Amino acid sequence: MATSELPHADTDAAPVRVSVAELALLVSVFVVAACGLVYELAAGAMASWLLGDSVLQFSTVIGTYLFAMGLGSWASRFVTRQLVAQFLRIELLVGLLGGLMPALLFVAHGTLPADAVAPFRVLLYGMVGLIGALVGLEIPLVMRILKSHFAPRWALSELVSQVLTFDYLGALVVAVAFPLLFVPHLGLVRTGVFFGLLNAAVAVWALLVFRGELRRFGLHAAACAVVVGVLLAAFAGADRLSTWAEDRFYGDDIVLRETSPYQRVVVTSGAGGVRLFLNGNLQFHSRDEYRYHETLVHPLLAAYGPVAPRRVLVLGGGDGMAVREVLKHPGVEQVTLVELDPAMTRLFASDPMLVKLNGGALKSPKLRIVNADAYAWLEACTESFDAIVIDFPDPTNFALGKLYTTSFYERADQVLAAGGWMVVQTTSPLIARRSFWTVVATLEAVGLSTTPMHVHVPSFGEWGFIVAGRRPWRLPTALPPGLRFLTPEGLPALLQFPPDMARVPAPANRLSNQALVSTFEEEWGKVAR
Repeated sequence: MATSELPHADTDAAPVRVSVAELALLVSVFVVAACGLVYELAAGAMASWLLGDSVLQFSTVIGTYLFAMGLGSWASRFVTRQLVAQFLRIELLVGLLGGLMPALLFVAHGTLPADAVAPFRVLLYGMVGLIGALVGLEIPLVMRILKSHFAPRWALSELVSQVLTFDYLGALVVAVAFPLLFVPHLGLVRTGVFFGLLNAAVAVWALLVFRGELRRFGLHAAACAVVVGVLLAAFAGADRLSTWAEDRFYGDDIVLRETSPYQRVVVTSGAGGVRLFLNGNLQFHSRDEYRYHETLVHPLLAAYGPVAPRRVLVLGGGDGMAVREVLKHPGVEQVTLVELDPAMTRLFASDPMLVKLNGGALKSPKLRIVNADAYAWLEACTESFDAIVIDFPDPTNFALGKLYTTSFYERADQVLAAGGWMVVQTTSPLIARRSFWTVVATLEAVGLSTTPMHVHVPSFGEWGFIVAGRRPWRLPTALPPGLRFLTPEGLPALLQFPPDMARVPAPANRLSNQALVSTFEEEWGKVAR
């Protein structure tokens, strides 16, 4: 047989021209993929905001979701009749459950008791598993509908190529737009509902295109109308629902709430004062934050004596409270504040109530604000600072845990002037004793001399700080005037650790193991339970 007479292999087949109807169904694949990824990201974000430890939460949510998708794909083989009707129903279910999932989780978190973590987890992973299974059914059904209705002439390779191209493209677009566009502008609840409406739109499209073969067109049309109506109502009432859930969770009146690409910022005001929460975790209470911030800053800076540090670096502390205390030292000429979230520095520099709390510190002409990741910024920094104040949130996850590692402290030491000191906000040496001394061991592993301190802050209990440098730190003999808590006579008490907070053996926290994160979770988890 001549070569020209040989049958063409599948890989040599000419590309198939795509009709408008086929393209519309492929676009629905794009939408389906986008929606599926949004529900996955939304569940991970909700879990990290409400349960903490973002790495653990995202990992378990994604794992559960992908496993459920696999089960759904496997189960699709048993769907053999009325493919279009089944696809339409699945789209409505995915749109309803996925679209309302963030709202339902918010409501559950605000309604359940604060210590009811297990029921919340059951709801979270139950919804993730159910939505994942339904999403896993979608793509196989789309491929079979394409093959049977539009493209029986398509080779399998061509069909798979077209479907997966639109599938992955939808995932890419959403992966970029979710944190940068949708969550900052719509919020998590409205983002979920918006994509639920997109799933419902695909169902409506299927209803109109395949109306001739749907046996119960009226019922399907009614179902589409009900789902779209519910989602539109949820979209309209998203702010009211979020407000209700957060009001129940936080107790006091919420005077400010904002979602940034990095965190959920909530400020409450009540009879006791003003409180700041980041992702549901208390950061300060106005009635006693001065105890924390005075202890964080003044023992460090006052130890320099009459030759005050001229250039001070503050890492974290976007609320401006630490900067407020630094500026009480008249010898300070420049303060550089490195804060990851620009929403924090903007709010605490513009909102009158918050500006009053930090004394207008973020508007000081001595201050330079840098919105950047402190780890990466330090790595590229070529400047030198006379003193460093490190005021990061607790190491509740690996993203924060890297800021408590030997690698990070080595970078901080490189920009610290010879003879200078740094101070590190740590955790409670009473509740998280091993975690506290792990940070001490980590600083010492870098070759720094350490001086641990602790103070009682009523909103937090016993809280720890560590002064570190290449030379031993010394007790200051004088403090700035007008302090509300610290006195020179009271400073020695900060250094006294009773037996229940005394040093215990602890390893250094390294970037390769991040032992601190698991230790911190274990110790604080006992309190939550």
